[in-house]
Amino acid sequence: MSVFADLVQHLADLLHPLFGATAAAAAIVLFTAFVRLLVHPLSRAAARGQKARTKLQPKIAELRKQHKDQPDKLQKAVLALHAEEKVSPLSGCLPGLFQLPAFFLLYHLFSNTTIGGKANELLSHQLFAAPLGGRWADALGDGGMFKGAGLVYVCLFAFVVVVATFNYRRTKRMMATNPVMPVTDGQPVPGAGAMTKLMPFMSFFTLFTVAVVPLAAALYVVTSSTWAAVERAALYR
Repeated sequence: MSVFADLVQHLADLLHPLFGATAAAAAIVLFTAFVRLLVHPLSRAAARGQKARTKLQPKIAELRKQHKDQPDKLQKAVLALHAEEKVSPLSGCLPGLFQLPAFFLLYHLFSNTTIGGKANELLSHQLFAAPLGGRWADALGDGGMFKGAGLVYVCLFAFVVVVATFNYRRTKRMMATNPVMPVTDGQPVPGAGAMTKLMPFMSFFTLFTVAVVPLAAALYVVTSSTWAAVERAALYR
């Protein structure tokens, strides 16, 4: 982790002439953008997979009619259809999974007071009045919601709400145009109806993440979710 800490510190030093005291925060945003660029090919593959799965729904519905009393044959037919069309049901999960290591690195980096036996100098960096190693609870206890660090969080929460609202509207439009019922082994997934209704609201859960993780990790989440919103709007248009 000390190597990663050095990387963030060097990047912050490079950005200091442009961003001054907020250079470390800018370094985290830039690092997040770099991770998203690396993951972009997987996002494109996930978008192609989602479009392909949507096109397969009528064929799967026909297979369910043909084999409604033969679950084994239905399962084999659905699997064969996916193989024939070269559609993977897991492709949509890959972009998120590949980002988890970067998020946890930042989380641990700004949660520890020492790195490699030395004081963690990154904890001295701030985003305006908010320490990058601090949390929302710390900001509330140090001046309240609308002063100093608390105000930084208010701005972050407002930004997350704007992005989440954009995602909510886009997801509702997509689901109205191309309703898809998740299936497994050729059968509807139990509880899929409730999950489908909940899906448009998923982006708002980012508010909880931002509230409980260190500010540095929150910046990663906000930057990544904003990138994802723009990326999905382009890929799924």
